[in-house]
Amino acid sequence: MQGYAHDPPRTHASRSKAPAGVCLTVVGHAEIVAAVLMSTVTESLDVVDEHDSPHRLLSVVIPCLNEAQNIELCVDLALSALARAGIAGEVIVADNDSDDGSAELARSAGALVVHQPARGYGSAYLAGLAAARGEYIVMADADLTYDFADIPRFLAELQGGADMVVGDRMGNIQPGAMPWLHRYVGNPLLSGFLNLLFHTGINDAHCGMRAVRRDRLEQLQLRATGMEFASEMIVRAAKERLDIREIPIVYRPRGGESKLSSFRDGWRHLRFLLLHSPNHLFIMPGAVIALFGGLISLTVLSNIELLQRRWDVHTLIGGSLLLIVGVQLVGLGICAHAYATYFMGERDRWFDWARERLRLEHGLILGGAVALVGLATIAVILANWIARGFGSLSQQSAAICAATLLVLGIQIVFTSFLLSILGLRRE
Repeated sequence: MQGYAHDPPRTHASRSKAPAGVCLTVVGHAEIVAAVLMSTVTESLDVVDEHDSPHRLLSVVIPCLNEAQNIELCVDLALSALARAGIAGEVIVADNDSDDGSAELARSAGALVVHQPARGYGSAYLAGLAAARGEYIVMADADLTYDFADIPRFLAELQGGADMVVGDRMGNIQPGAMPWLHRYVGNPLLSGFLNLLFHTGINDAHCGMRAVRRDRLEQLQLRATGMEFASEMIVRAAKERLDIREIPIVYRPRGGESKLSSFRDGWRHLRFLLLHSPNHLFIMPGAVIALFGGLISLTVLSNIELLQRRWDVHTLIGGSLLLIVGVQLVGLGICAHAYATYFMGERDRWFDWARERLRLEHGLILGGAVALVGLATIAVILANWIARGFGSLSQQSAAICAATLLVLGIQIVFTSFLLSILGLRRE
């Protein structure tokens, strides 16, 4: 284990039923090597048995997947940090179906072990968070990369009014702790993209040591089961306008084998961010495409020379297709907002304003009017064609415009129906 020495075996007093008002104690002697000081400190600790304690200020939740090499020391360090700071707390290990005896080692070290058979970083955390009984929760990985002595610092921020506290590793990464691809490319790009979309101001959005008030978990409605769970916490907190703070921490080389897949997990984070920002995924690109397509169509129909040439029917077809695609993307974005509002509990001011004032009938009237103009134009073209004895069709531009209007009208009508179906969830 890099940065730490192994502890001697822990001894635990047997647990028995205590009279009312009497706290059971477990006397453990642990030799803890503080990696920051690089010196060994031995102390005898009186630790309250948190599984029987009526009050827990703090829960430390550690996800674990085959971390037999590290988990005992992680639990020891967490318990010792709680004891030194006089914090009434508990250590919960969310075992993610380990097959190397990690759960048994964590339990023998004094942790409450929660078994989660469904594999996934987020799955483990969801199980651990559900079992936490403290007013505040500190989360940290089981790979010895984080200093559990920082637990009181996270707690102090929460008690000072923060809803969530995230560690910032980027200013103090020990040699060999983080691959250069993660340090200089992956983490800065993903954290920057997250801030661009959600304006969180967080420098290290994927730090595995963080803290949250337990009463905020229901508000966050966390669901992600994979590594994107880290992004989900911050995104949901930002959307709920919670007080998110960041504190600098040290990041050390991990003990044991890493479970992280750089490109797969990076893509999962990117995909999550896009799926939770329909404005950037659908509406903004759709609006730009539709505007571009509309300008192209107007340029052709107005016979305006551009780049010293006059554009004709083929350019008009391209503009019409762009207009149709753009409107479709905007419609998908609005539907995505509706889903997020009705099924995920999210709030968006402009969407809330619109849904309070607009109904299915408004969409049907707008779509029907656009489609009707297209149909009327097609009828006029058809009548002229018949009057000319079914000769060659010379009104190609008008026909393209009429078909475009008809398609746009149909899109608006059926998008309105879909929004109404999603809105059936409204009370």
